[in-house]
Amino acid sequence: MKFLLAPNAMKGALSARKIAAILSKTILRKYPDAEILSYPIADGGNGTLDCLMDALGGTVYEQEVSGPIHSMSVLARYGITREKIAVIESAESAGLHLLSPSPETIAQSTTRGVGELITAAMNHECNRMLIGLGGTATNDGGAGMMRALGYALRDQHSVELWDGSISLLQLHSIVWDPRKNISCPVTILTDVQNLLLGSEGATAMFARQKGASEEQLPYLELALKNFAEIVSRDLHCDFANTPGSGAAGGLAFGLLSACSSEIVSGIEYILDTVGFNDALASCDCVITTEGMLDEQTLSGKGIAGIAQRARQQQKPVHVFAGRVHGDEQRLTSTLGLTSLTQISPADLSTQQALRDASWLLADAVYHFQFY
Repeated sequence: MKFLLAPNAMKGALSARKIAAILSKTILRKYPDAEILSYPIADGGNGTLDCLMDALGGTVYEQEVSGPIHSMSVLARYGITREKIAVIESAESAGLHLLSPSPETIAQSTTRGVGELITAAMNHECNRMLIGLGGTATNDGGAGMMRALGYALRDQHSVELWDGSISLLQLHSIVWDPRKNISCPVTILTDVQNLLLGSEGATAMFARQKGASEEQLPYLELALKNFAEIVSRDLHCDFANTPGSGAAGGLAFGLLSACSSEIVSGIEYILDTVGFNDALASCDCVITTEGMLDEQTLSGKGIAGIAQRARQQQKPVHVFAGRVHGDEQRLTSTLGLTSLTQISPADLSTQQALRDASWLLADAVYHFQFY
């Protein structure tokens, strides 16, 4: 039997590469004669840089940049492919994994480091840029990124604002330095279709998991609303209602406003890039993974993209998830999965599940009857 391994990272626990190694070792222990095709994937979030650089080849660089809070500095990576395509993963500089989320951190959160990575990549004279969005601790609409690219954000007294989400409540004007223009086209890879504002916008849908309190939510929403209005007035563009503009705390909105950008499905782009369809045609079944599988998985997440392509070729898909939230039967049916297995017991704490993810995954796969 030929297994196609297409794992997505289990955020906070295991990278896609590590999961692929665990799956391969476990399957061969159970089925010594099995054939393994390994295609670790990503959907724009964590693991996107490694996935694309493995597929496209090139050099990965490190750069010290601002972290998700401007007072932090982090050593972040970016890639330049052989074809002079820059690959940037927003979570490298603004990732949720870089801090302990709280109301204080989200109030101060910034995407400045992403802009600094873009600037570093542009020094390589790249002709195109791929920016993966997801897994960020930020909710600043891309304002910090824009600052790093030469945009001045000022209050009513023409004083430069401090970095952070809440400070955007005081934004009165935006001034752009055209000498820092990004000359190459930018492709934004994302796994969500959320708008910037509203009941399914960046704040309403994602701010809580980034540390926001219930009392903060209206202020964070008003800050983004004010930012969007000033961008529309001063930069003469309006992307707040573009599907996907709310990705990564609105970073997609900032990129659309500051660069010559397009938003595409991260999982579709990556599956095409790694040659997933050819591998799929030659396999007997697909195994994929996810840290948490819930209703959001249905709209643009990695498993949804994999399952859709597998259905087209009538290949069974087996999913192993750290946690499953929601109606398991409905999720399995809607996604068209052959099986869905939660690898951690329901009574196991999240902290312990993350710590024990390696052996929980190996144990679940080893005891599963694939044939």
